[in-house]
Amino acid sequence: MLPLDGRTARYSNFSNRAYSNGYSSNEYLRRIYDFNQMDFEAAFDQFMTLLSRNPAQVYKSSYYRKQTKNQWARDDPAFAVIQILLLIASACAYGVAFSAGSFWHFFTIIFKMVGIQYVGVGVFIASLGSWFANARLRQVRAGTVAQRVEWAFAWDAHCNAHAPAFLLLHVVQYFLLPLLMGRSWLALAAANTLYAASLLAYVYVTHLGYRALPFLSNTEVYLYPAGVIILLYVISLLLGLVGVSCNMTRIVSHFYFDMTLH
Repeated sequence: MLPLDGRTARYSNFSNRAYSNGYSSNEYLRRIYDFNQMDFEAAFDQFMTLLSRNPAQVYKSSYYRKQTKNQWARDDPAFAVIQILLLIASACAYGVAFSAGSFWHFFTIIFKMVGIQYVGVGVFIASLGSWFANARLRQVRAGTVAQRVEWAFAWDAHCNAHAPAFLLLHVVQYFLLPLLMGRSWLALAAANTLYAASLLAYVYVTHLGYRALPFLSNTEVYLYPAGVIILLYVISLLLGLVGVSCNMTRIVSHFYFDMTLH
């Protein structure tokens, strides 16, 4: 790459960012309303890769997008659409399991899973993650154009990290509900182990996303929440031994399905 003078570099940087942000947001939103524009087969393949032993492989496609479209983030919303449809199916299945008695109750469950858990939490984490990366972790090398973490890429990282969490908390947990909803210490240990594993997987896959960006340094900071998760997990097990129950399956079920904890 030929070195750029300051004025040219600033102009190129502005143009790249404008093109990337404009193309990403406009194309992404436009495709949501046209299923024929979405590549569900590729999105499903990525979903399965995230559940494999090598989830980092998913981020290789980011390099190709950067070379061909000058953006790190997906321009195809198929991956997010698949996850939303799976969450709606999960909400209906859990609604049946917890005897949701009305259409409004089912709608409330769907809103909590999709609107709050997936979109609301995802927007917050993507905003925080991209802001921190741009403010603290960027490296600008001499002779190269400065790059920034696109918010859309941070959203992709959230979507990717949600895949293993979905498997554990919406599929595995569903079939283990008779055990996990118990009031014994064994039920507490099993439930909290499942939640800890899902959160650790979320943190790890999120970290892989930021680590894949070559202009960021010290991306291991995105692994730091894992220490807090492990600490809280151990504390919950110890509290359970002295009679203080913090069974996450029961607590979350109370939030989603208005189930009594008593």
